[in-house]
Amino acid sequence: MSVRRATLIVGVLFYVVLWVLALNGATSLVEPLIVPLVLAAMIALGVAFTRFMGLTPRKQHFGDPEDRPQT
Repeated sequence: MSVRRATLIVGVLFYVVLWVLALNGATSLVEPLIVPLVLAAMIALGVAFTRFMGLTPRKQHFGDPEDRPQT
């Protein structure tokens, strides 16, 4: 298992545990826990809207000298 996958699993489990605490009486946790859900929804809707409109992603504005062909 990669470190990235393990970190993602631990983070999701921690988030779920915090939601369980919030739903069992720690009401002060509800507002901060909603923020990541709202941000994820905004990003997903933005990407979907961009694809729906047929807009191309921005190109990088810089060039890496190592990527240029040797002359």
